[in-house]
Amino acid sequence: MNGDGSAPTGRRGGRTVDKSTPEQVMELARNLPLTKAVLRDAVADATPGQLGFLANLFAAENASRAEGKRLRLTKQAMFPQEKSLDGYDWSMASFPAGWGREQLTSLEFVDRAEDLVLYGDVGCGKTHLAIAIGTLACQRMIPVRFFTASGLVMRLRRAKDENRLDAELKAIGRAGLIIIDELGYLPIDIDGARLLFQIIADSYERRSIIFTSNLEFSRWADVFGDGDMAAAVIDRIVHHGRIVRFHGESYRNRHSLMK
Repeated sequence: MNGDGSAPTGRRGGRTVDKSTPEQVMELARNLPLTKAVLRDAVADATPGQLGFLANLFAAENASRAEGKRLRLTKQAMFPQEKSLDGYDWSMASFPAGWGREQLTSLEFVDRAEDLVLYGDVGCGKTHLAIAIGTLACQRMIPVRFFTASGLVMRLRRAKDENRLDAELKAIGRAGLIIIDELGYLPIDIDGARLLFQIIADSYERRSIIFTSNLEFSRWADVFGDGDMAAAVIDRIVHHGRIVRFHGESYRNRHSLMK
């Protein structure tokens, strides 16, 4: 291998090719739908130039498939807008002690099935950050689903009315990260709250949820319409979760045309 980690190159038949070993070619082909026994016999007799050609081909195919998967995951997440961390204004976000931007963007909390509550003033970048983190997860091959709280409740209610609630819960449960935006912005009746609770309870210690809300925990009983249910939700979040607090003037107000 070269110093930069790439395969060394040589010339064969007037063309520049990568020098690769049979083991490197087999590793590159590991995720491709090839008959490995046939390929193993072929690479065993291949020339260095032929091995280099196969290595280049398989590397390009793997890269193409990976990019295709990232695009599919991003589309399936159903983000309402495209957002990224590039140029994100972190000044309004306050992180818990010992945990910050590095831990957030590493997505270690997703690997550990931990939750995140983005709580605070309206217009301070909570939804932007949630979408950006979700997009980053898709880039790292983690399935994500984005919902507003009211939209998720309507989706679950419709599935229940059509006798396919179990299938809908199973489909949502395939995600490694669920984003529930605007919790508490619109009222939810008790039946809707029970459906939302099913998602949260099923995800506990199995997948991560990011909540965005402008309500402190003491007011979550108003959202769920039931103090015991709200307490059960908060208990799960607090056990394996963190709060990032947002304070400041609304970004939309600062950039409003109506001055």
